[in-house]
Amino acid sequence: MTLPLSKHQHRIAERVLDEESVARHHVVIALTGAHAYGFPSPDSDLDLKAVHVLPTRRFVGLARPDEHANRAEIVEGVEIDYGSNEIGQVLAGLLRGYGSYLERIFGMWTIRAAPELEELRALARGALSRRVHAHYHGFATGQLKAATEASAPTAKKLLYVLRTGLTGTHLLLTGEVVTDLTVLMDEHGFGEARELLEIKRSGERASLPGEVAERWLARAARVFELLESARGRSVLPEEPSNRDAIEAWLVALRRIRFD
Repeated sequence: MTLPLSKHQHRIAERVLDEESVARHHVVIALTGAHAYGFPSPDSDLDLKAVHVLPTRRFVGLARPDEHANRAEIVEGVEIDYGSNEIGQVLAGLLRGYGSYLERIFGMWTIRAAPELEELRALARGALSRRVHAHYHGFATGQLKAATEASAPTAKKLLYVLRTGLTGTHLLLTGEVVTDLTVLMDEHGFGEARELLEIKRSGERASLPGEVAERWLARAARVFELLESARGRSVLPEEPSNRDAIEAWLVALRRIRFD
């Protein structure tokens, strides 16, 4: 499938990733954010989120290496938001049910992948558990709070509530990571969210008319009901089943990548 980017955006993304790949070995780089959630606007930034492996020798000295890297800048008119986390940090996060790492690993829009990705995906599937509920519930709650407290709620904030809540619901019920709201909304009874999509696509900061904002702030409660129901009916186990396998894989990878 073709990335949902213009030729100019794609060119800038590739240039930035070439530069970042000199500094670290990426296992996967995924396009996330509004482009992956199905509601980009012309001024949406490019969210490029990655998983990388540092040389093992960096971990055996006195100083602990920085396990995350970030880059935020505008390059030829394209706003870039790059972030990458080291594999050890990511594996620990998978065991805790950290959905953002799952979305990088299983995302629909993988930009670059190393041979280790297939093994990482297998481990991530084994680590899936109902712990993901806490991540998605917490994220959706934060977005709803921000929308409720805003003097003029934006379509973006409410779409993030829907996207996060429905991604979590779908994951709990099926074991599948789906981030595109346009795929999720009809299946989970939110087809009318097209109203919000149209407003959001006009601009990142597009605010909602008063009546629309009031209606959707009330409607958002349904997302949390679905998420709670999904946790009780989930196909996922209560806890990850492969902690030992994850640790063994990480140790083997550290030995291979010492230098």
